[in-house]
Amino acid sequence: MKVAIYSRIIDSDQHPAVQQLFDELSKKNIEMVVSHSFFETIRHSLRFSKEPAVFHDSANLDNSTDFLISLGGDGTLLDTVTLVKDKNIPVLGINFGRLGFLASMGHEEFQTAIQALINRTYVIDKRSLIHLDANKVLFNDMPYGLNEFAIHKTDTSPMIKIHTYLNGEFLNTYWADGVIVATPTGSTGYSLSCGGPIIFPDSGSFVITPVAPHNLNVRSIVVPDNNIISFEVEGRTENFICALDSRKEIVDKKIQLAVRREAFTISLVRLNENNFLQTLRSKLSWGLDTRN
Repeated sequence: MKVAIYSRIIDSDQHPAVQQLFDELSKKNIEMVVSHSFFETIRHSLRFSKEPAVFHDSANLDNSTDFLISLGGDGTLLDTVTLVKDKNIPVLGINFGRLGFLASMGHEEFQTAIQALINRTYVIDKRSLIHLDANKVLFNDMPYGLNEFAIHKTDTSPMIKIHTYLNGEFLNTYWADGVIVATPTGSTGYSLSCGGPIIFPDSGSFVITPVAPHNLNVRSIVVPDNNIISFEVEGRTENFICALDSRKEIVDKKIQLAVRREAFTISLVRLNENNFLQTLRSKLSWGLDTRN
């Protein structure tokens, strides 16, 4: 078995847990290939019986990689979408961050996780992605995201007007700080913080949620993800922000933008006992009633 390991950065007080993970993988004779930037931050702090191979970007990962292990929080796991691309390498998130909604497995559970990988006693969740089309190149060759696409005003500008269309038919003009189009996976992220609904991961939908709308009667709307959603933006400034997950670009308001469901999916690994409802309850305290 061969696993790739990716992380942004791990605090020094968490290095012992990372050391245990590497030791366990070595003990199980699992071949490792480690993100170059991550390896450079830990190479002098951790011991290796054999120095692992490194990878620099997505081009270094191929079909010989059985799994990619993400060490960190949800932001770290979102990065792996740009590494895995359409290669269908399953991603296992081990939480070294705070909330850990996507990377829901605690770092103290890594032995259980590794054994599940070896025994194939895990579940693969296929998660849909959102794809951005524009009349200029944005986000290099990675115009897709797992959580959401967002249009947002620049930091100090007044609110903007976002004319929004479904398959060319006018939907609404949002007078707001921005608008979010979230996947079901992203419905529990930025969209939820702006009052959007929670959507089950396999629902086949997009959630369109305004950010600080200047209308009392504007709410989120759920649409099937076979729609193409396009936008025209007006504002007093010439630029606004486009974001895919944690990546952003400043663009001119004359740009043409549309989003649709991406042609491929990403595979997330979970253990049998960790399902979506349990994660909602444990991570977001959904349904918690302190009276009971």
